[in-house]
Amino acid sequence: MSFLIAEVIVDVSTYHVDRPFDYQVPVEWVSVIELGSRVKVPFGPRNVLGFVVGLKKETDVPLNKLKAINQILDMEPVLTEEMLRMAKWLKNDTICYEIDALQVMLPSALRAKYEKMIKLQQGQQLPLEVQAIFGKRQRANFKEFERAGLLPLLKQLVAENIVSIENVVKQQGNVKEIRMVQITADQQLIERALEQSSRAAKQRLLLQWMCQHLGEIFTPQQICDEARVSISVLEAVIDKGAAQFIQEEVFRDPFTKEVSRTHALQLTSEQQVALQAITTAMDQQIAQTFLLHGVTGSGKTEVYLQAIQKVLEEGKEAIMLVPEISLTPQMTERFRSRFGEMVAVMHSGLSVGEKYDEWRKIQQGKVKVVVGARSAIFAPFTNIGLIILDEEHESTYKQEDSPRYHARDVAIWRSEFYNCPIILGSATPALESFARAKKGVYKLLSLKHRALHQALPTVFIADMREELRQGNRSMFSQSLIEAIRLRLEKKEQMVLFLNRRGYSSFVLCRDCGTVVQCPNCDISLTYHRTTEKLKCHYCGYEEHVPQICPQCQSDHIRYFGTGTQKVEEELYKLFPEARVLRMDVDTTKHKGAHEEILETFGAGHADILLGTQMIAKGLDFPNITLVGVLSADTSLHLPDYRAAERTFQLLTQVSGRAGRHDKLGEVIIQTYTPEHYAIDLAKTQEYEPFYEREMFLRRRSNYPPYYFVALIQLSHEDVMMAAEYAGRVADWLRGNLSNQVAIIGPTTASIARLQNRYRYQCLIKYKIEPNLIPVLQRLLAMYRAEWIKQGILMTVDLDPSTI
Repeated sequence: MSFLIAEVIVDVSTYHVDRPFDYQVPVEWVSVIELGSRVKVPFGPRNVLGFVVGLKKETDVPLNKLKAINQILDMEPVLTEEMLRMAKWLKNDTICYEIDALQVMLPSALRAKYEKMIKLQQGQQLPLEVQAIFGKRQRANFKEFERAGLLPLLKQLVAENIVSIENVVKQQGNVKEIRMVQITADQQLIERALEQSSRAAKQRLLLQWMCQHLGEIFTPQQICDEARVSISVLEAVIDKGAAQFIQEEVFRDPFTKEVSRTHALQLTSEQQVALQAITTAMDQQIAQTFLLHGVTGSGKTEVYLQAIQKVLEEGKEAIMLVPEISLTPQMTERFRSRFGEMVAVMHSGLSVGEKYDEWRKIQQGKVKVVVGARSAIFAPFTNIGLIILDEEHESTYKQEDSPRYHARDVAIWRSEFYNCPIILGSATPALESFARAKKGVYKLLSLKHRALHQALPTVFIADMREELRQGNRSMFSQSLIEAIRLRLEKKEQMVLFLNRRGYSSFVLCRDCGTVVQCPNCDISLTYHRTTEKLKCHYCGYEEHVPQICPQCQSDHIRYFGTGTQKVEEELYKLFPEARVLRMDVDTTKHKGAHEEILETFGAGHADILLGTQMIAKGLDFPNITLVGVLSADTSLHLPDYRAAERTFQLLTQVSGRAGRHDKLGEVIIQTYTPEHYAIDLAKTQEYEPFYEREMFLRRRSNYPPYYFVALIQLSHEDVMMAAEYAGRVADWLRGNLSNQVAIIGPTTASIARLQNRYRYQCLIKYKIEPNLIPVLQRLLAMYRAEWIKQGILMTVDLDPSTI
């Protein structure tokens, strides 16, 4: 007898099971099972979820040891063959478990949720307290026994085989259904009902209306409204067999408002040249990467829209990535107004059900364009014609947890699979991307002028050292105060940018110099005025503000630094008439908060939009004529080789929010280091001179893009253990990699302790090292086999966004 064997990757993230396991496919499912389907399989003493990654006729496993699949969860596979291949590439490229690579491609609704259930064995006498939990059921949730404090008794019942424990695999997301009414298609049934209703005038009226709509489906409310009858009349007619209630699947709608349709705009000559190059690559079906480098306001989005229009005309699909959830509402609105119902949206602000429905719309081919954040790169399209990464320089495109992928790398892999072009768009490209464009690896497309030929905003650098000398101790320079007052008089809008949330950055004792620290992390706590609490933005620890110093008992406690809450308070003191909207992580916690704030601002119901990084890019409002950067130095002095690049990018992006339409824009950048090249060159938005200067420094220091870097981080609750194993890693790497590779460290991480774990790291710098991946895989094998038992945690990041 010939068997069908399924190769299954099981939902267990451990080193020993990071490979396919063979399972027998029951005869009745042989014609149903497909590659990419999810299945439930027995694994050890429990049932787990798994993915079918291969089907074959033979196996090396003895037949008496071969287990069978318990259940098939999908009639239609959730993963395509392309995605199964991509998972194998991700596993090798980011050094992760294959199950993690498979899971990251699916919405959270399709990931398994395991529940422990207690099953009652037949014909057994139960203690009364246990009987009360089961009632008339055969199964009860383990948590019910836990809450009732019956775990010791439960253990005894399991030992006596009176009950058994089983793991149940559940899916988190459900299909949404609503109750509908289907009118019978049988005319005779309605005529018979009419005879029975000779005295009921309203029922006769409804039945006559139904004669005009045989076989159609309506909501109960639609029928009642159109036939002008009550719900009780409808139910009486249904009882007579003229119609029936049915459950119909509907998609949840993540869009909060209607949009009016727009049409393609007239392109400038620069836009036309860029679009022509992209469409030529589409026609020739070439996997070419384009770097669209355009100044802020140069009309990059219109190029995206018209390129996607061509993709749709060819019957293909497009993925559009944006770096922040706050950009998604505006971008989605522009795409929906151009392409209507063809657009799906995917980002972390959606509910589990909404994400599930948007994913299913994509999978079922109901939409052709997806707009979303990083994870949308895995949209289950099967005929991709174009992939776009807007603001491609943003670090949010890098996933910080396993698998540590960069959306740009996944996009390039998918473009090669489908032979389609990619557009990387930015006013301030990552140095690595611009270097690749200069070398011809990417094709550079430039938009040097704004689309409506507006002038770039005038930028004024306010030297805060000079302000201090003149006795101005406020967070606003005199020039910014005057500019805000002028805009309020002219009824124009402003954006104020501060790269820090909360009220003050730290709390300090003026007598002994103690800064209130997080007890779990080596980082100062941030003061939040609205809750009168100190919070750690890394581990979530919070405590009430101390009235006296915990070290010297002095009451000279003061708040230092500036956060968005404090700026908001100061604005109201200086300009009581101003209407201020604050946009940071604290004010955008609830669902739809980004859209609400941006809609309120766009409708002119506020004068000042005050915010953190999420307002620095992508926003396009015609009435913004002033942008104020309150502290340009925040990101400049971080211990990171990308600090100058990130500062330049941020300042250029936020400056680009001003004067994008017919009104002139002005930008005021407040800084204590006005002479720094990143700040000086951001003033004129000159990318190429900045690129040349920064590349010179990178070459001198042997940093990317001249070298590749990989980061290995180890942590332990004991500082000596963390240091010892970090030393072992560095020594082992030096002995196993070529002498062309530089191993730096071990050193303490920039935040030496996080969540009560001490962190050490080693940095690997290399140009070409063919053995790197195999060597790191061997290192991980050593760690997983032995070190993990000592409580060591180790991560390997082949392309760290920060070091």
